[in-house]
Amino acid sequence: MKGTNQSSVSEFLLLGLSRQPQQQQILFLLFLIMYLATVLGNLLIILAIGTDSRLHTPMYFFLSNLSFVDVCFSSTTVLKVLANHILESQTISFSGCLTQMYFLFMFVDMDNFLLAVMAYDRYVAICHPLHYTTKMTHQLCVLMVVGSWVVASLNALLHTLLMARLSFCADNTIPHFFCDITPLLKLSCSDTHLNELMILTEGAVIMVTPFVCILVSYTCITSAVLRVSSPRGRWKAFSTCSSHLAVVSLFYGTIIAVYFNPLSAHSSEKDTAATVLYTVVTPMLNPFIYSLRNRDLKGALRKAVHKKMLSF
Repeated sequence: MKGTNQSSVSEFLLLGLSRQPQQQQILFLLFLIMYLATVLGNLLIILAIGTDSRLHTPMYFFLSNLSFVDVCFSSTTVLKVLANHILESQTISFSGCLTQMYFLFMFVDMDNFLLAVMAYDRYVAICHPLHYTTKMTHQLCVLMVVGSWVVASLNALLHTLLMARLSFCADNTIPHFFCDITPLLKLSCSDTHLNELMILTEGAVIMVTPFVCILVSYTCITSAVLRVSSPRGRWKAFSTCSSHLAVVSLFYGTIIAVYFNPLSAHSSEKDTAATVLYTVVTPMLNPFIYSLRNRDLKGALRKAVHKKMLSF
């Protein structure tokens, strides 16, 4: 079977997070609550930004895109978990598994690119405030977002096609709650060296380049802020970046722990715990992190919710 492009596996079995019925019930409720919080929180941010003209700025344009991506990102994995529990089925078809992996890769890349673009936006706002409106034009913002979608889609397609060429012979059990690339590579009876090589080279470039841009942006921001003589001014500048830094740390910390290690170094239990953080917890926390310390956004949210309540 090794070396052939044909797969004898028509579906996979997703073991999920637990095999104990009582624990499965608790996990189902937790995932449902977190998913509803993710959708509600991110949609409220999109609504607030869309309805308040004061928030029609590059920073909030990128934030609304991030909120949209987070809803899609969480839906890619969590909806299947909830559906499997309700239907009392743990299976996913081979094509369904590849489709889920494609969208997972695409939305992870989009999160990655948008976090880098948002860091660049903060760099221009703090380090070059007088040139902010001329540098961060609407055309440039749209171009950066569209470019991110194109690169993310092509990167996801590459890894999905590389996975589709592999053979899966006997074992179809995935010790995970979604079709992630690492457990799938472990199940394959084909040579996976090309897949691993592409993850550690091309995949690393896709992830590391935006991360380096974020580090450079915040190094410049820190240097500029430390030159501000007023403590109040320094605090205001740092507070506008703190929420973004918190999201960056959580997102990249878990991504690096899961994907950028050799297959032999992976533990299914540790990988599953880490992926829950970046696929479920991070998209849920983003709206709270970005809105808690932002008076403009909190005011817009209150206004948007009040309008909706009055209309009902």
